[in-house]
Amino acid sequence: MEIHYFAAARAARGVDRESVDKQEGTLGDLLADLGREHTDATAAGMTLAQVFDRCTFLIDGRSAQPDASLAGASRVDVLPPFAGG
Repeated sequence: MEIHYFAAARAARGVDRESVDKQEGTLGDLLADLGREHTDATAAGMTLAQVFDRCTFLIDGRSAQPDASLAGASRVDVLPPFAGG
């Protein structure tokens, strides 16, 4: 599965995308795993897990909550709040 990071999530992770081998469980499980694995902080001092707390998520282009299943998913987008018009 591909994880695509945008804006502050990209800054916290240090890459714009990565592949993970996870095809079961929930989005929340995936986010917890990623937050534990990647603990570096942004210039503003936020870890990836802290950024996740402010994000919205898409699974294969559809809005998803942390309890959403990852079964059959191929892409997760991590979308922090965006400023501007």
